[in-house]
Amino acid sequence: MKGLLGLLKRSTPRQGDDDRPDSLMFTTAFADQGVNPSMLVPWEARANEIGAKRLSASRGSKLLQALWSKDKYMMRLATDAVPRLEQFFDFATVQANRDIIRQEEYGNFMIVLLTGTIAVDRVQPWGTRLRLAEARPGDILGEMSLLDSGMRFSACSSLTECEIAILSAQALDDMMAADAALAASLIALLARKLSLRLRVVSARLSENKN
Repeated sequence: MKGLLGLLKRSTPRQGDDDRPDSLMFTTAFADQGVNPSMLVPWEARANEIGAKRLSASRGSKLLQALWSKDKYMMRLATDAVPRLEQFFDFATVQANRDIIRQEEYGNFMIVLLTGTIAVDRVQPWGTRLRLAEARPGDILGEMSLLDSGMRFSACSSLTECEIAILSAQALDDMMAADAALAASLIALLARKLSLRLRVVSARLSENKN
């Protein structure tokens, strides 16, 4: 979260600062952190690589609404939040055994698993591939890199055919411009869920060392 905190800090004007626009744009955050654009893997490139197929927005939104209405954190969004979010998400179907997210790459998108199962693995420095979790419908993956502009911590691969919702950095910027309250609520809930998941992963990695 270091990158996100740095962006938030820079958003507060200081005496002597110039009038350069926005320091909170997610589309420019990777460059702000020194990441060469050629190293960035956007969803469009990954979708083409793994042969992802477009899923109708009506089905994707319906699935997202059903899942988040049962999530103890995401259900705190306003009752009309998912219909408002629909225009900012892409929806896709991914076949089994596809690498949706790769460890230690830079990617400016996150996904919400709508149906199916995704393996979340981390290759340890000594070469062992550790299964951190098997994501289930409703789980959010890849949000850490989207929020802090850092490398992907783990690899996410489809174990079955999956339907997913994708939120890109550009879409998040568009949301901030068009519906700031919705964007603020979503980012706050993503950060909270991420913090809790990192605690679980940290405990899992500690157990593996013993």
